[in-house]
Amino acid sequence: MRKLLALTLIISLNSCFFYKKDGIEVNIKNNSSETISKIEFTTSEKVKFLNFDSIEPNKSVREFLPMSKNESDGAYLLTFERADGKNETCGGGYYTNGSSLDHWVDFFVENDTTIVKFDAPIY
Repeated sequence: MRKLLALTLIISLNSCFFYKKDGIEVNIKNNSSETISKIEFTTSEKVKFLNFDSIEPNKSVREFLPMSKNESDGAYLLTFERADGKNETCGGGYYTNGSSLDHWVDFFVENDTTIVKFDAPIY
């Protein structure tokens, strides 16, 4: 009986160390020929934001967006301003019950478009 109790305690404590944080790893790469600015990445609930002042051509930023305060379903939004002052919004992906279905998302900002790539969950 003591062995069973000890085993249960060890497994319980171990699970705390391997707990995956709710959120998504975000990588934004500027493949365009001009600097982009006023960059914001968020969920459609707009509970938490990632903000970046600017990203120069051929540079990238990577950061984790925690989603522990999200409570419903939604999508991700990337907004930024191009060098000519034009604002762009890019949406995509999906999260449910406040948890990301994906581990990461990559945005590739090109001169005339933005390409979005999510890791595909394996079921």
